[in-house]
Amino acid sequence: MSKLGVLSDTHGRLTETQSAMNIFLEQKVAKIIHCGDIGGTAILQAFRGIETHFVFGNNDYDLDSLRLAAVENGHFLHEWFGSLEWEDKKICFLHGHHQNQFIKELYSGRWDLMCYGHTHVPLLQMHGNTLLLNPGAFQRVATPQIAIVTLPDLTVNSFSITPIF
Repeated sequence: MSKLGVLSDTHGRLTETQSAMNIFLEQKVAKIIHCGDIGGTAILQAFRGIETHFVFGNNDYDLDSLRLAAVENGHFLHEWFGSLEWEDKKICFLHGHHQNQFIKELYSGRWDLMCYGHTHVPLLQMHGNTLLLNPGAFQRVATPQIAIVTLPDLTVNSFSITPIF
């Protein structure tokens, strides 16, 4: 069994991101997916030590700096849409603000797990054979949240973030 960390909409909130990283380390997460609205290069630096896959969100503006920081920190930046196959599961991730692409991927039937953000509202729902996951957000929410998916059975656990001060 392997664990995949999923988060989105960090919006540059480094303290919450560091708390999330501590949970990922405690839970022995092997890979992380970030579904966009990264919010700055410091966020990419915070994920050193765990294989992390990022996509851009609609509030990511300095894309060249984010690209460079991803390379410098050994991460994978998939631009606007990412996918990977792990533990015999096909996983895709995107921010979710491009509605046509979101709907196309959701209805394609190609994915075992589809992760997204943008709405800041946590969601876990089956859509056909696809598990649709929005882990929540770090900004404009009462409680910041992340998710951890255990593979290959796709069990999802949510974790509330308590910032480190």
